[in-house]
Amino acid sequence: MPAIRPRHLCSVAAALVLTVAAPTTAATAARDSAALREVMFIGNNWDGTADVIKSTGDLAKVGRIDVIPDKDERMAEINLHPIKWIYFMAIRNSVGEGHDQFVDDMYSTPDGRSVVVSRPSFADVVSIDLATGNINWRFPVSGYRADHMAVSPDGKRVAVSASTATTVHVLDIATGKQLGSFATGDKPHENIFTKDGRYIWNMSIGDVNTALDDPFWDWTKGNRRITVVDATTYQQVKVIDMRERLDAIGLKDFSDAVRPAVFSPDESTLYFQVSFFNGLLEYDVASDKITRVRTLPKNPATSSDRTTWVNDSRHHGISMSPDGSKLCVAGTMDDYATVVDRTTLQEGPLNTTSKPYWATVSGDGRACVVSESGADQVTAIDFATGRKTVSVPVGDHPQRVRLGHVPTNWTGPLPS
Repeated sequence: MPAIRPRHLCSVAAALVLTVAAPTTAATAARDSAALREVMFIGNNWDGTADVIKSTGDLAKVGRIDVIPDKDERMAEINLHPIKWIYFMAIRNSVGEGHDQFVDDMYSTPDGRSVVVSRPSFADVVSIDLATGNINWRFPVSGYRADHMAVSPDGKRVAVSASTATTVHVLDIATGKQLGSFATGDKPHENIFTKDGRYIWNMSIGDVNTALDDPFWDWTKGNRRITVVDATTYQQVKVIDMRERLDAIGLKDFSDAVRPAVFSPDESTLYFQVSFFNGLLEYDVASDKITRVRTLPKNPATSSDRTTWVNDSRHHGISMSPDGSKLCVAGTMDDYATVVDRTTLQEGPLNTTSKPYWATVSGDGRACVVSESGADQVTAIDFATGRKTVSVPVGDHPQRVRLGHVPTNWTGPLPS
């Protein structure tokens, strides 16, 4: 088997936003670059919008997008299809915490003209024209729920997890045409393209909706694994079962459901979170071993009842500074975000945040930006000091935060 080099999760976003359509001349490249501005897209899961903010500094609002302009049409379809209706209601009453899930993940196209969005409750991926707000194309995923996505380094392909179908679809980002698909473990979640675009890593998290959360019942959660595939043929290259690696270091009570993950800049090391754990683990790719485990502080106010933790999460969100020296961790159920020194794995100040659900890196690489789903805002934390610098309000229940591009003078089809 050829050597596999994973990629740094933050680099996936960086590759997307820095890549524009292949120019034919240097003058074309300069013109296209000047016509775009870097921004952050914030997916407001419960109200079906995406806020667009500056990627650096004060994170000021730029515009807003309606990601469910076809809501009436989709609801009519669901109401006429009993099985779809059952799954729609199941999503609302389980992972949606009583709410519909209208936007999970999103990436802009290389030309900055559209944004591609996965919509869990509608079990699809859509491309939305940023100028008009109209839908360019729609791709219904297999099964009944769409989840996390990833974009290839050249910005031309988008991979989306179909979480009830143990499948990842890979689509042409411009047309929505399926280029390929591959099988995963139960409930595929995070997707990561390698830096050279040769491989896709998928993490499946199993059934996070049951109340069988005690370690004794871990075996009921399903087949959880990392699946690595060739990004051209979509054939499986490797499967990594973290259960074996955890057991090997005496962590038999740990869940093996890998949640958000981030790779070091040299792509040799994976840092990841698992269900129910307030901390992170370090995995060396070459030796295929977990090398370090760091338990982060508990919030005394956090319930010890695992069934109260949203979708089996404890900490959900991790990113890394561009130089690889710092990690940023969203302590979801412990209501804080913190910067962790990568060498020592010592955490910095615990910045109070309300159910932080994701962590990414600002456009200038100086800050970690977390979505506070419990406070409907996003917050920047300085990598150098580890302290909060600014918070800005967004829509209802922000989750995924992604860097992207829009036209320079764009303000959005919706009032912000």
